[in-house]
Amino acid sequence: MQQLQNRIALITGASRGIGAAVARMLAERGADVVINYRSKGPRAEEVAAEVQTHGRRALLAQADLTVEREVRAMLERVREQWGRLDLLILNASGGLERDKPADYAFQLNATAQERLTDAALPLMPPGSRIIFVTSHLAHFYGQKPGYSLYEPVAASKHAGEQALRARIPELEARGIRLIVVSGDLIEGTITPRLIDRADPGIIAARRAQAGTLPTVADFARAIVDACSDSQLSSGATIFVGSTEW
Repeated sequence: MQQLQNRIALITGASRGIGAAVARMLAERGADVVINYRSKGPRAEEVAAEVQTHGRRALLAQADLTVEREVRAMLERVREQWGRLDLLILNASGGLERDKPADYAFQLNATAQERLTDAALPLMPPGSRIIFVTSHLAHFYGQKPGYSLYEPVAASKHAGEQALRARIPELEARGIRLIVVSGDLIEGTITPRLIDRADPGIIAARRAQAGTLPTVADFARAIVDACSDSQLSSGATIFVGSTEW
């Protein structure tokens, strides 16, 4: 199961949850992994150790994606250490934190996504891919009902996705594909728990409506599959879980 042998992947927000699961699965399929994290160094080190158990290289890359100098320093480390980047997996997101400014969701989920893409492009050869990880609530923002607590995140992630989609012609000229992977509420992750805390019963109601909710492993597997599926054209969207509500 080595479809990604010797590919180099950078995963944002890879110290826990979906990002950590993606890192492990990429290593299983033969990729070397740059593990980006903002503050959870010990957890990132655990993920790196797991990557290495599969005989793959791991590079720890601390950077707050909303801070331009840290992003550029991270990409410079990748250039110095490994020389190129084949897969850029834009997994990190946020906006529900209590200790952040009002525009933090937009800065992280939209502005930072384009800035990181700009910084990474010089390292990405033809045949590379950018994977934008989002939620159904963000992907369908403005088209379907949402949750009030999540609204700033949904709006900003939708803006980030649309900004990257607008760059598909530029990316295609470089031989780079953009793939979007969108998920329903994911079992066991922090965002649904926060939404449910604000409005108790939301997760149970959505689970009953959809029949089942995807797991972290389900979502991570879809992201990793998107890294290697040759049938996917640039701009394709992979949906994980029901899109009906």
